[in-house]
Amino acid sequence: MPEPEKKLDHNNIVNKPYQDMKAGVMLVNLGTPSSYSAADIRQYLAEFLSDKRVVELPALLWQPILRGVILPFRSRKLVHKYQQVWMEGGSPLLVHSLNQAKKLNESFKRQNLPVPVEVAMRYGKPSLATALENLRQQQCERILVVPMYPQYSASTTATIFDKIACLFSRLRDQPEYRFVKRFYAEPGYINALANKVKAFWQINGKPQRLLLSFHGLPQRCVNKGDPYFKDCEATLHLLKQALADEGVEIDLSFQSRFGKEKWLEPATQQTLEAYPAKGIKRVDVMCPGFVADCLETLEEIQLECANEFMAAGGEQFRYIPCLNSDEEWVQGLEDIVKRHLQGW
Repeated sequence: MPEPEKKLDHNNIVNKPYQDMKAGVMLVNLGTPSSYSAADIRQYLAEFLSDKRVVELPALLWQPILRGVILPFRSRKLVHKYQQVWMEGGSPLLVHSLNQAKKLNESFKRQNLPVPVEVAMRYGKPSLATALENLRQQQCERILVVPMYPQYSASTTATIFDKIACLFSRLRDQPEYRFVKRFYAEPGYINALANKVKAFWQINGKPQRLLLSFHGLPQRCVNKGDPYFKDCEATLHLLKQALADEGVEIDLSFQSRFGKEKWLEPATQQTLEAYPAKGIKRVDVMCPGFVADCLETLEEIQLECANEFMAAGGEQFRYIPCLNSDEEWVQGLEDIVKRHLQGW
């Protein structure tokens, strides 16, 4: 007589191993040169501007222009710009990103949550490959990838997804992984921005106008279906709601144009230069598309755009810093991470 079939103990065979699988978090930002030397800036730009998602031109057409014209001249031009904003621990983007991760790690440890957090840059160092290996060395079988871009774009967020997939394709023993696509409407993000503005105004008084400057994008990208512009508009709408009682008008603009093709409008510099003629001579500028201060906020906005505004007849220009490692934002980021870790 055949023996009765034994039932599998799914709790021991299936559930327990999966419950023991450790999760880790990778906070990913755009990137930075290792120093403000022309050589390091050139190396960083070469990697950044060779990404087909960033510059959507055939390599045979683009690479000779990049290598022969742009890199030699732009690298040297950027040396002084980076020197003006460089911090003791490196570039502002790297310093603030590391502080964000440090505070998140400390919070998880206080809660006895074994979830390590690593910082990675899509271009430059610490690289995605290094951060991935660090998490694997800590026995992380599950990895949550958090692009630090509130608004989604193929030229920023999607290129992180592409690179991660490429790195994982080389692994025989691949971890599980998830992505956070965007967080432009997250309460923890919107509230942190709104409260930062309110606190700034409480101490320094209110301006005539608040300008929200987002990083630019070629118009053709939006025409092809990139949702970036809609994400920026949604952030603007939510911040207007959160700051409605302050009685300050809020405008939207786009910065950091590159090349001669049409980019999203209105442009930040042109908007600021036009304000004084309209009687708007006291303006505050904030950059909600950046969660950490960097060259584009500290040099382009706080220095260059401020000078252009004052030269056009402005009387007061104030830059409101990014969220950086503000406690309220770190808590908001933690909430986003925890929600996406659910089930792991």
